[in-house]
Amino acid sequence: MTIPEKMAAVLLTGHGGLDKLVYRTDVPVPAPAEGEVLIRVTACGMNNTDVWVREGAYGTEDDPSAISTWRRQGNTLTFPRIQGTDTVGYIVAVGTAVDPGRIGERVMVDFSIYNRDDDSLADIDYMGHGRDGGYAEYMALPAENAHVVATDLTDVELATFCCAYLTGERMLERARLAAGERVLVTGASGGVGSAIIQLARARGAIPIAVAGHGKEAAMLDIGAEAVVTRGKGNLVEAVHFVSRGEPIDVIADLVGGPLFNDLLKILRPEGRYTTAGAIAGPVVQLDLRTMYLKQLELHGSSQGSRADFRRLIGYIESRKIRPLVGGVYPLSEFHRAQTEFMAKNFVGKLVVVPNRG
Repeated sequence: MTIPEKMAAVLLTGHGGLDKLVYRTDVPVPAPAEGEVLIRVTACGMNNTDVWVREGAYGTEDDPSAISTWRRQGNTLTFPRIQGTDTVGYIVAVGTAVDPGRIGERVMVDFSIYNRDDDSLADIDYMGHGRDGGYAEYMALPAENAHVVATDLTDVELATFCCAYLTGERMLERARLAAGERVLVTGASGGVGSAIIQLARARGAIPIAVAGHGKEAAMLDIGAEAVVTRGKGNLVEAVHFVSRGEPIDVIADLVGGPLFNDLLKILRPEGRYTTAGAIAGPVVQLDLRTMYLKQLELHGSSQGSRADFRRLIGYIESRKIRPLVGGVYPLSEFHRAQTEFMAKNFVGKLVVVPNRG
């Protein structure tokens, strides 16, 4: 195929509102450098991180309300930036030191920029932040991050997995969720939450969902053992009721805010709490006595390791997890897509696709 010189893309031009996202059709197509491939993007999933980075909503350790991006230390975000992590596409060109035989492969992108050879995530970054991502017609990336997945899922379906499921898998790995254990999942209807429900089942664990009104049936359909409706009654009592008094071993929290203390009350002694999000508020009150008297473990988690990504591919190929497409939008209607994403009136993932005939 002939690779054009210009492409359509959504550029993040600064921190702020939706006006900082600009759809352009005259963006230069990147050239793959040594060790890289160029892919023709066919689908890219949307994530909360896209919104928080746009808003500069990550704060600092000294000022939680400060405008700051995802990497608080050693910021790598420059403007304009093409966001988008959950990218699927076809290799159309390769840089030097890459086998030309890879041209034509359909790949799912491991969006992580690891920056280290070991499994530490202390210096991790990601495509869509430290370098351009997939909200575009073409994307250049290291060849080692472009993975062929043996599946007959569509491009849109495959684009629902990467960020949400990798984040969820890392959370469960850090919390050591084991077969037979119970995990309470907040924000369960979102991308990461719905992923965790499926990933918990893949481990033989028992997930209990906390989700908004009207989403209960969908949670049961994807594998939740029981559902607690968010904001309806006393959360501690509701979880005790649906779990039939059985202990909650792990809490996978994506909500934070006012729920936090109740979640620690719900955990059994020596239970494990893991979080990768704070959509209801990042600053919480913690009674340290609850933490130390119950011998609790608290884990912060973000993204995942190379080993986590390999397990994710295995789950996809063995059909232990399935895609949850909440909606599909053309790249040119990105503002509408992100507006509806922020409204949270869907289950699973929203996916953006280039405007091709």
